[in-house]
Parts: sequence; C-alpha cells; structure tokens
Amino acid sequence: MGAKWCQCLLHLNTHISACDVYTQNLLHFRIFSPISVSTKKSSWTQEPQDYVSWDRESHPATILLCESKSSQDSLVPKEHQILVEDAYNSAICFKMLRDIGSSDILQLKYITKKMKKMAQRTPHLVMETIHDYFRDNPEISNRHRFRLFQVLKAVIRACDVLEETWQKYFMQLALEHMTKSTELDDIYQDAASNVLLALCWHSWPAVAKYLETEFLTGVFPHRSLLYVMGILSSQEDLLKKEDRESWKDLIAQMAKKSVPFLNTDVWSKELLWTLTKSGWMQQEHTPEKDFLFTYYGLILQAEDNSTTIRTHLKTLLETSHQWPKQREGIALTVGLAAVRHLDDTWAILEQFGRSTPIKWSLQNLSLKPHGQSLENLRWKWAGSTILLSYGQMAAKAKSQILPWVDNILSRMIFYFRFSSWDETLKQSFLMATMMLVESISRSEGAHSYEFSQTSELLECLIILMEKEPQDTLFTNIRQQVIHITSRLCALRPPMDMDRKSRLLSSCFRSVFTLPLMDVLERHTCLFLEPPNIQGLYTQTMEAMDQMLQSFMVQNPTADELYFLLAHLYVWLTSEKTHERQRALHRCTNLFKFLNYKRCLSTTENFRRIGQLVAMLGILCLDSDRTIQCFSVEAMGHLYQLLLHQKAGDIPKVEKETSQELLLPDAVGASLWSRGDQRGTLLIPQKMASNHVNIFYMDSNHAIKEIVSHLSMAELTDLIWTAIDGLGSTSISWVQAAADLLFLVIQEHGDNLETVGKMGQAIHHHLCTIKMPQAKTSVLRVITVLARNHIPELVAAFLDFSMPLDSHAFRLWRALGAEEPASHLVLTVLLAWLQKRPLPPSVSNSISCPIERPYMRSLAAMYTIHELQFAREFKKAVRDVFPQLFLALLAQMHYILELNQPKEPEQSQKVWEAITPSPQSLASLLGCSTSLEALKSLLSTTGHWHDFAHLELQSGWEHFAAIHTYPQGVGLLARAMVQNHCTQIKAVLGFLLPSLQSPQERERKTAILLLIEFLYSPALLEVLSKQAALTVLAQSLQDTSSEIRVASLQGLGNILFHPEKGALLQGQLSAFLDGFFQHSEIVVVGMMGMVSDVLHRLGTQGAGAQSLNIATNARCFFDNEQDKIRAAAIALFGDLVATMTDRELNGLRSQVCQSMVPLLLHLKDQCPAVVTQAKFTFYRCAVLLRWQPRHTLFCSLAWETGLSARHFLWTCLMTQSQEEFSIHLSQAINYLHSHQHRIKTWAALFIGYTACYQPQAMSQMINDMDTELLFSTFKDLKKDPEPSIREFATRQLSLLQEVSSRPKK
Repeated sequence: MGAKWCQCLLHLNTHISACDVYTQNLLHFRIFSPISVSTKKSSWTQEPQDYVSWDRESHPATILLCESKSSQDSLVPKEHQILVEDAYNSAICFKMLRDIGSSDILQLKYITKKMKKMAQRTPHLVMETIHDYFRDNPEISNRHRFRLFQVLKAVIRACDVLEETWQKYFMQLALEHMTKSTELDDIYQDAASNVLLALCWHSWPAVAKYLETEFLTGVFPHRSLLYVMGILSSQEDLLKKEDRESWKDLIAQMAKKSVPFLNTDVWSKELLWTLTKSGWMQQEHTPEKDFLFTYYGLILQAEDNSTTIRTHLKTLLETSHQWPKQREGIALTVGLAAVRHLDDTWAILEQFGRSTPIKWSLQNLSLKPHGQSLENLRWKWAGSTILLSYGQMAAKAKSQILPWVDNILSRMIFYFRFSSWDETLKQSFLMATMMLVESISRSEGAHSYEFSQTSELLECLIILMEKEPQDTLFTNIRQQVIHITSRLCALRPPMDMDRKSRLLSSCFRSVFTLPLMDVLERHTCLFLEPPNIQGLYTQTMEAMDQMLQSFMVQNPTADELYFLLAHLYVWLTSEKTHERQRALHRCTNLFKFLNYKRCLSTTENFRRIGQLVAMLGILCLDSDRTIQCFSVEAMGHLYQLLLHQKAGDIPKVEKETSQELLLPDAVGASLWSRGDQRGTLLIPQKMASNHVNIFYMDSNHAIKEIVSHLSMAELTDLIWTAIDGLGSTSISWVQAAADLLFLVIQEHGDNLETVGKMGQAIHHHLCTIKMPQAKTSVLRVITVLARNHIPELVAAFLDFSMPLDSHAFRLWRALGAEEPASHLVLTVLLAWLQKRPLPPSVSNSISCPIERPYMRSLAAMYTIHELQFAREFKKAVRDVFPQLFLALLAQMHYILELNQPKEPEQSQKVWEAITPSPQSLASLLGCSTSLEALKSLLSTTGHWHDFAHLELQSGWEHFAAIHTYPQGVGLLARAMVQNHCTQIKAVLGFLLPSLQSPQERERKTAILLLIEFLYSPALLEVLSKQAALTVLAQSLQDTSSEIRVASLQGLGNILFHPEKGALLQGQLSAFLDGFFQHSEIVVVGMMGMVSDVLHRLGTQGAGAQSLNIATNARCFFDNEQDKIRAAAIALFGDLVATMTDRELNGLRSQVCQSMVPLLLHLKDQCPAVVTQAKFTFYRCAVLLRWQPRHTLFCSLAWETGLSARHFLWTCLMTQSQEEFSIHLSQAINYLHSHQHRIKTWAALFIGYTACYQPQAMSQMINDMDTELLFSTFKDLKKDPEPSIREFATRQLSLLQEVSSRPKK
C-alpha cells in the first residue's frame, strides 16, 4: 500500500511544480512521517485536527492545507486535486483503522462515527482501505480484529450501495472468522457474524444461500450460523420489507429439508444438547437458541411421522424447566409442531401432565428455598411450560384451534389452580391466555362457537386481580388481566351479570386503591433495575378504559352503561381524593368514547340518568379543584350524549366539537397519568363547544344547564341520589351533596313529587351530619321546599316527631323559617290534630301504626307543643291562638277517650302483641302532652294570668280524667273571663262553628266554654243576647246529655235573667247564717253555695253583702277543721275576684288584714288549704296591684325555699307599709298556733322583720312578745332542717339586740 501511495505522489509532483514548497512538504509530512507513540497518545487527549473536517458540512473536502482552496485550484489541475484528496482520505482512514486496536470505548465510538460519515461520501475508498488493511496486516491481534469487525459492520450498514466485489470479499472474510476459536470466545464470532448480517441488507440471497447450504450438510450447524439465523429472524430492520416474506419461506423450506436429520442420532443429540445446555447466559436472551427452538418446531411441523414427532416432543419436555427462556422456547417448539399435528401435540402434553414429576410438582406447592435441590428446580415450573405450550398451540394453530379451545382452557385452568403459586405461574398463565384469546379473536368463525370454559377462566382472572398486592405496582399483571377481559367480552356466551360484576369490582379495587405515584415509586428504590412505574400505571389505566369500551361495543345499550357506571359510583364517592380522580377519569373517557363512536342505542332512554348527573354534580362541587374541572368536562360529554339520546342526533357543529374533544390534551394527560392531582387544571379551549359552552361554565351553571334537560322522573332520581349522598362517611362528599341538593331544589323544587319521603330521608341523614355548614344547606333545602309542599312535608315529618328529637325539631323550624310558611304549617298541623278517629275495631285490618290517623293526631299535638317555643313560630302561634286553644282542649278529651279502659277484641289483642296500643301510648304520653301544649300556649302568648289561675288552684288536675274534664274547661274559661282575656272574642268566633261539629268532643268543649263566656262583657260584642239564646236552645237538641245539661245551665245565666241578681243577693244573708252550724258538711256546703252564688252573679257581685261575706269568711281561716279552712279561704278568694275598684275602698282593710294569715297558711298541714291559700293570696295581690306579678306567681306556684319566703315577706312589707303593725301583731299571734309549720313560718316572718326593720319592731313588741319570741326561736334551734336552725340562732342574737334598745 505504501508503494502505491509513493507512485501517486510522484505523479502528482510532476504536475504541480508551481505549488508552494511548503504545501508539498506538509503533504509529504502527513503521509510519510512516522507517528511516535507519544504523539499518538497525545493526539487522543484532544480532538484530532485531521478528523475535525469530517464534522463540518461547509467543507466537503477532507484535505486541510495551509493555503486557501482558491489558490490550490489555480495551481493544481482538478483531476490531480481529487487524486490528492483520495490519497489523503485513505491515509486518514488507514490511521484510524490502525489506532482502533489501542483505543478505549469512547474513542472507538468516535472512530466508528467518522468512518460511517466517510463511507457515506466515499464508500469505495473506505471499503478499499479496510480491504487493504486486512490484507496487509494479518498479524494484528484478535482484539484488534474484533474491533475492526465492529467498525466494518457499521460502515457496511452506512453505505447505501455496496459493490458486489466488496460484498463477496467481506462475506468471505466474515465466514472465515465466524467459526474461529479465540480467547474472546463467542463475542469474536458474533462480531464476525454481525458483518455477515450487515451484508444481508445489500445482498441477502447470497447470505441466505450460504446459510442454507451450511444447514443442510447433515452436520449440526455451528453456533455462529445459529446466531446469524436468530438475528435475521428476530430483527426486522436487517431485511427489507419485500425480502422478509421470502426469508420466512426460505426458513420453512430449510426446515422441510432438515426433517431427515431428526432420525440422525448425532444431529438430534447435538440439537437437544444445544437447546438444553446450561450456563450463565441461560437467563438472558440468546438469538441462536431462540432460533433453534423455532427451527426445531418448524422441522417437527414438517415431519409426517407421528411417532417421531411424539418422541421428540416428549424428549424436549423432559428437559429442565428451570429458566424462563427455556420454558418459552419449549412452548414455542410445541406450538409450531401443533400447526400440522394438533392431535399428537395434545396427546404428548396430556401424557407429560400425567407423568410422575409433574404430579410431584403439583403436590409440592410449598417448597422451601433452602431445601430445593437442582432436581426439584428442574420440575418446579413445568406447569408454567405446559401453560405456555397451550398458549403457543392456540397462537400457531389459528382457526384450527377453535374446536380445542374448551379443552385447552380446562387444562390451563387446572394447571393454574394446582401449580406452585408464584410470579412465574401468573405470568405464564396470562401469556398463554393472551395468546389463546388473541388467536380466537383473529379467527373468523369464533362468533359461531360457544365456549363453555370462559366463565371458569374469568374466575381465575378475578383471583389473579384480587391476589395482587394493594400497595405496589411492579408488574403488568393487572394490565394483562384487563386486556384478556376485553377480549373475552366478545366471545360467546356473553358474561353473566354476576360474574361481570365481580370482575369489575375486583379490577376497580385493585387499580383504584393503588397508592399515589410517589409512593409507588418509593417502593422500587431498592431495585437494581426498577420498573417504569409511570409507564405501567398509564398502560394499566388505558387497558381499563379499553375494557369498559369493549363492554359497550359488545352491548351498546343504556342498561350496559348503567351497569358499568354503577360499579364506578362506589369509587366516585370514595373518601380518598386520588381514588375519586381515577374513577372520574374512567367515567370521562367512557363518555368521550361513546360521543365519538355514537354506538349507544337511541331506542331506549338512559337508565337512572338522574343518579349519574347527581354523582357528577357532587363531584363538580368537590373540595379538590382538579376533580371539579374534570367533572365539568365529564358533565359536558354527558350533556352531549343526553342531547343525542333525546333528539336522536345532534347538530353538525356539535358533532364536530365532540370529535375535537377526543383529541389528546397534553396537559390533561400529564396530570391524569399520575393519579394524584392536587393543582388547578383549566379546561382547554378546544374542549369547549361553540354550540353550548358548557365547558366554559362554572360548576353551578353547568349543573343547571344539564338539569334543565331532565324529565321529572330523572330530576327526582337526581335529588334522591343527592339525599343518599348526605349519608356518606366522607365530609367533603356530604357537603357537596348538600350544596347540590339546595341548588337543584332551588331551581326545580316547585313541581316535585314524593316530597314527603324526601323529607323523611333528609331527617334520617341529618342525624349523622357533623358539619354545621352542611346541616345549614340541608335545612335551607327544607325551607325552599316549604314554599310549595308544606302539606306533604308536614305529614311526613309527623311520622318521626313522636317523640321529637333535636334534629326533627330543627327540620320543623326550617319548615317555618319563612313567615307565610309558619302559618301554613300550623294550619296543616291543626288539620292533622283534628283527625281523631277512635282506635280501629275488630273489623279493621291491621295496618302500619304510623299510617293510622290517630297516631299522626298525637304526633301533631306533640309537635305543636314544641313549636310554641320556636322563634320562627312565635308570631304564627299568636295569630292562630283561638284555633290552637280549641283544638288542644278537644285533643285532651280525645286522649282521655283513648285512655278509657275497655275489653280488647281478639284482633286487637293480636295487634297489641306487636305494637303499643293507643291506650298504652296515651299512658306513655301521660295524657300530659296536650295539657302541656295548652299550658305553653297560654304562657308563651302573653296569657300567663289565665295559666296562673289554674296552676295555683291545681285546676289542671281536672284534665286528667274524662269525668272531671268539664270542671277543667270551666275553670279555664272562668279564668279568662275574670282576667278579661283579649282572646275571648276571637275564641268565640271559632267556638260557634264548633257547636255544629260532628265530633261530640268538639261540641262539648265549645258549650262548656260558651256557658262561662256568658259572664264576659266581650260576648255581646260578638254575639247578641238573642243569638246566644238561640245557640243554647239548639244545643238542647244535642244527642249528648252532657251538652244538653250544659245548655240548660247556660240558659239560666243572669245575662238572660237580670232579675235573678237581686234574688241571689237577697239569699246571701241566709247562707251566711249557715256558716255557724255545728256540722262540718253543712258549713262547707254553705260556703260552697256562697261561692257559686258569687260566680252566678258575675259582674254584679255581692253588693252590700260583700263586707259580711269577707268578715265571716276570715273568721274561719284558722278553724281547726281542714275542710272548713279550705272552703273559707276559697270563698274569700272568690269574693276578691268579684270586686271592682269601686268596691275595693270598703273592703281594702279586709283584704290587707287577710294577707298575713293567707301567707302563713301556705305552710298549712292540709294540702287543700295550702292550694286555696296560694290562689287567694295571688288574687288579693292582683287586686292590690302588687308588682312584679309574674315573679309573685312563680314564687307561689313552684318555689318553697327560704328565698321564696323572703320574697313573699318583701312583697308584703313593701306593698302595704301602712299595715306594718297589723301584720306584725298577726304574725306574733300565730306563734301560738298548734301547727308547727305555721308557727315556724310566723317566726321566720318576724325574724325577717327584725332583720330589716329592727327599729320599728322594737317599738311594737312588749316584754311578753319578746319572751314569746325567745321561746319560739329556742325551740326552732332544735328544728330538723339545718337552715331553720341556723336562722333561729341568728335571730336569737338579733332579738337580744333589738330588745335591749330603749323604746321611744
């Protein structure tokens, strides 16, 4: 080569004499001057200047001279210039080939890159240089030659065209070294083989011919030949597309021609040894072994002798199954053999499956690692090999496999269930199953078959999915299971709904519950080669989308869509944000797919579209911003589906927009791919429709838009779903459900149906809601519903209002939050209160207790009682006072009727065995709720004076029994008359119609009130005297004897007979004489008679006899007989009640002198006397205009301690100071009382006086009185009550101080 360069240079020198000497010397130096070792080493430390020019596209020439190119062109002919450049490039190439032997890896890559660039420009020059280098340097080392092969491979691939001369030379060169044994072992042979592979791109027939020749010699091919065949078969880019099929045909032909070799013992043993030899490469990918398994399978496929096929397959299966590649290779061979010999292959697999090693491996499912021998490991995963073999059989046999599918599946399921359970088994089973279902899917006749084993296969897939760890994602098992499921849904028979439900639940649970992406990635931090978690996650989610879409394609009905969404709802309501995100994304993608495909049938309506809209609506209001945005997107796609479903088609503009929505969005894909979104994501502009900008709307407007297109039934379903959401354990979900419910009710609550049941459901969930804000939203819903649905809501609320808990009470308050509603609520409650049928008789059928009207009547009574204290109902209660007053009085009579003892009928006994009877229920209420309601009605509406009258005289007790009920009503009406109640006229307005009521209890109550109201001047403002007579006369015809008797009493009223006033007043003196009879009964009777006369005289009063009555009555205040004392005090109170301001002047002293005795008799030993003393004391205080009157009443009615006594003493002493001496002397006289309690009370009274008015007291008492007081207080020091003893001790010391003061 050096001689050639010298001739070229000499020829060049003869023509360039005009060239610069320096240039020639430089050229000569670069070509001929030797390069020292130090120079070579230093040249690699920085980029060599000679190679730099190859990187510069602006300089096509590769020769670097000192002078410019233009000067060279002017001095040297063009042909000589080209010659110089070629010589120079050859020198550069030669130098790089020489330096390869001592280069490191980086330098080798650099040289290879430069050589490829040179080959692209001047391929002939480079090839010639490489050829010459190999020819002229046979002594180079094997390592150097190994690297030259690597460069040569790259250069050949870089050439677009390779001359035939070079093809033949380099092919021969490769063949020479492919089988050469060196210290580099296989990598040297592989490098030479790669040169041959590179030549295939330019001339594959020549290479193929040589390979065919070598394979068919009858001698087992060298490893390098197998390597070349393996690479050619596996790497598609080595052959042009048009040559690939020819190559496959050539392999098949070679296999056919190799069939005789199967019977050659040496060749067969060499084949089996090559396939099964062990080494450190066993687990890695080896092209030669892969090809050999394929080639072996093709040979068996071409063999016609069944015995030979079975013998070879049996021998192959009895080799080791320890390594994955070995198992896959064996399965591939079996599958290829099955293409023409399916029966033989099946038989061998069945025989192998029943062999002793396989049975042993199936029974030893729990081998301990330290106890596993090599023999054990050889057979441990044999089941996986069989599974893969079945899969390969299906994949290779194609349409022939259809009749075998059920048998294959049954065997695969068997080995899956009984083989050693590990990752290997799972992967093998999934790979085999995937190959099987893909083969079935490609078969044209698959739809005509019904496969009986698909249900069992689905069970295995469910088990696989459920066994996957919930906190890691290391493998693609989930993805494979979902892919297989997608394929299976297209087979017959279709999946049954129960199994499909379990499958969906398992898949969703396994995927949606995976931790966040950063957690998944942390679990792989200790892996040497960690898997691509992000890729696995994305692929798994895409597989799940594909599965859902496959289900819809196979059954494009609204029922199928509802079925799929129903399984997503569980995860849409999850407490974990990332789980809701994942489920929502699946839902959104499914809607996108349906919008794009338009495959959903329009012949049937969506099933429970309201539930779906509610779910998405709640998610639109989710606390997570990302979920909000994508929920609006899902709502938009659903909106388009809904329009399409209802109209049958959609406008063209909208259809185009829906297709645009399906375009992938980089931002959205990136965000959703991680499954743990926390930021804000805006809807891309391309996702918004020009027809309806629902994608640009905020959550509330988007919800309103889609809800406006729902029917009433769908709207109702939406509302029920939102109500059910209130019971969620997720706080954010409850809040969103409450907000959605209020939003929808506010817009569409007017025409809703089943509002009552909705109200009951809301009450049920209100008890569990913890968030105040959510409770407020729910209560606002009730307020809005009350505008149009009060009757239904009241009826529903009554069912859970007995007893009335705090949550129910809040609902009632919300129901009446707006003033018009509160009036209507009370009106409806009154209507229910008045539905009072008696308990069902024997002829009645047993029904649900809550449906019985009397139960709701009782509940209405209970509710009215509680609502009287609610702020929202204060004004309404005052406005409907007359109706409530009459209704509650009638209700008390009704309760008493229910409480009447009677012998139960047989059917009623059966009923009482399962539910409380009305009697027991009335007893449970203590017959008191209606009474308490009446009490609270009087006390909360400003009529506490009437309440006080009955409370102080224990008048409420008359309402406890039906026979005393008239007295109770009479006392209440009398109190209203005596207190000049302002509601009498209003009550009369509603009372008169009640006299015509079909209910006896209402007529009875009305007549009892009327005969007392005859004494009120307000009566004549409502009813004339004649009209009153007419009403009473009509009542004489009533069917009730009680009403007729009451009517007669009313007709005898002084209002209609004014002359009776004088007659009655004239009889009073005779009655007073009877007070001094010796018979207690007579005296008490006479006092009662006088009281009755005073009542009948009404406003006329006793006239001149008032003083006599007062004087005589006071004489008996301290009578020894209890009944007489009580009757006397009651008579005095009745007299006080008839007094007017005009009459008070003459009787004032009598009233004032009665106050101390009445006060002291509050401690009387007789309860009846105490009761009358309280009431009379209160009447006197009212007459004397004492203040504060309400506090005085409360002290008299309920307080019994020292503080109450002190308050009453204070009232007495401050309101009547002019009678101080009289009061003190009366108290001192009571120290002689025989009743210890009265005596004690008198002592306490005197003690308070001594404390607060010691000076006045010291002037009033004498020595005898002082001695009496000392004696009394000494006795009180022995009282059993500690407070009395302490008080007496203080009073003794105080009394000593008072008695020592000088008297003025």
